[in-house]
Amino acid sequence: MVTIPAGAFGPGSPPSTIQLPVGYPGQTVNTPAQNFPIPEQNVKVLDNDLVSGSIDLKWLLFDGGMRKGLREQSGGQLEMMRQEARRTDLEIIDSVKRFYWGAVLAAQLYQLGEDTLSRMEVTLRLTESLYKEGSGKVTKADYLDNEVMVESVRAMVAHLEKNEKMAQAALANTMGLPWNINVKPSAEEIPFQPYRGNLEELVGTSYEFSPDWEKLEAGLQAAEGAITAAKSEYYPKVALTGELHGWWNDCFREGIATPQNRNGWIAGFMVELPLFNGFLTQNKVSEARARLKQLKETQILLREGLGLQIKDLVLGLDAAQKADQATSRAMKAAQDNRDLNTRAYENGLVETDKVIRAQLVEALMSAQHYAARYQYTALLSQLDLVVGTEVMQKLRPAP
Repeated sequence: MVTIPAGAFGPGSPPSTIQLPVGYPGQTVNTPAQNFPIPEQNVKVLDNDLVSGSIDLKWLLFDGGMRKGLREQSGGQLEMMRQEARRTDLEIIDSVKRFYWGAVLAAQLYQLGEDTLSRMEVTLRLTESLYKEGSGKVTKADYLDNEVMVESVRAMVAHLEKNEKMAQAALANTMGLPWNINVKPSAEEIPFQPYRGNLEELVGTSYEFSPDWEKLEAGLQAAEGAITAAKSEYYPKVALTGELHGWWNDCFREGIATPQNRNGWIAGFMVELPLFNGFLTQNKVSEARARLKQLKETQILLREGLGLQIKDLVLGLDAAQKADQATSRAMKAAQDNRDLNTRAYENGLVETDKVIRAQLVEALMSAQHYAARYQYTALLSQLDLVVGTEVMQKLRPAP
């Protein structure tokens, strides 16, 4: 229905000719179907050169202790490697020290052999002169016995010379030098400094400085971190997420390359809730706890082992100190005995074999004294290897 208001046909129209409102019946107009063909077109929506970039951010709000456990694990493993490197350094120091003083000992023994050989050669010439003079107290058999001993000592001195050269070559090899280089120690004798230390205090100190003990402590820390990280899988993980993205399509501004499409951001909240994983988490926790228990038992064994090892070294140091004192007195007595017998032999008061025996005993006692000094120094070096070089502060004599 169409309603035409009055006066729609302009002023002056006779109102009697139009009846308002006027009603028109509804009509339906049918038109035939038509096709509008559109030719094929190439519509550009993006430029051929497209550069895109995005930043994806995630921040864990709650992880059930996973990050703490991983930090403990990585920190423990790193500390274990540090202690392993420290132990390697101590082993190198121990090897160099023992080979150095071993080279000094070899030089001392070689010098002792030459001195002994020189004195016995003098005795041999004296025996020859007494034999040829025909005094009757010195016979040809005495001369021959003396000559046999001199040549035997000469052969031993040749071996001692070889040992000195090899000790110097071994020292050079330990220091990383080529095989054809010999290093001659500057020291002429092995020093001796008595120590003063309490065994229990020394064992307690070893737990602070021993690389093996520190390595095991770091392993316990890593094992505890593994337990914490494994138990974190029981709990949900909550995180905030965010993303910034953008792309650049040269200077094209039509199609889909609109400012709204080129740049955007997304913010979200993520929750990861574990429901069932076939008891995997439970078994991981059990495995980590078993490893921690094993390390704790190893720590008990290491504590006892360190105590026994240090006790053996300390007792060995005490024995080496007593041996050094005893061999020092024996060496001095042997020197006096050799000097006395030599002067008596020159005056025909003693037999030839007694002079030879006195010279050999002096060489033997001197060699034992040098060996005792080296043994003491080697034990100190081994003690450094067990508890670290810091133990020397505990072993130095009080001022």
